[in-house]
Amino acid sequence: MVQAWYMDESADDPWRPHHAEPDRPVSLEQLRRLGVLYWKLDADKYKNDPALEKIRRERNYSWMDIITICKDKLPNYEEKIKMFYEEHLHLDEEIRYILEGSGYFDVRDKEDKWIRISMEKGDLITLPAGIYHRFTLDEKVRAM
Repeated sequence: MVQAWYMDESADDPWRPHHAEPDRPVSLEQLRRLGVLYWKLDADKYKNDPALEKIRRERNYSWMDIITICKDKLPNYEEKIKMFYEEHLHLDEEIRYILEGSGYFDVRDKEDKWIRISMEKGDLITLPAGIYHRFTLDEKVRAM
């Protein structure tokens, strides 16, 4: 199950958890109120998963790609990692489904505070259009 929390203000090493002190967990309901939606799926059967197909159909997702992020498979790895971690937003929903590994999606709440969402294999989230976010991950992640 996905976990989320408010982050500390440190800019050091984005790959660390960066829990606020004291710890301030964020529930799925709090994420939902921000427009962030979550599903837990079976990543081993993503190619033929009826649950994934249902989500794609209901949300009109017609396109997908798979990216494997590790130094030996992603050209310009260091540049890409920095780019993923730069705060940005999209005019459309962003969808990420972790097929292998783990990583963090950070989103800004309505008060401009960072919430860190820890994602692992089988976690699928959608971010609403217009929400500021960034993504950092380890070398094992493979996302769709």
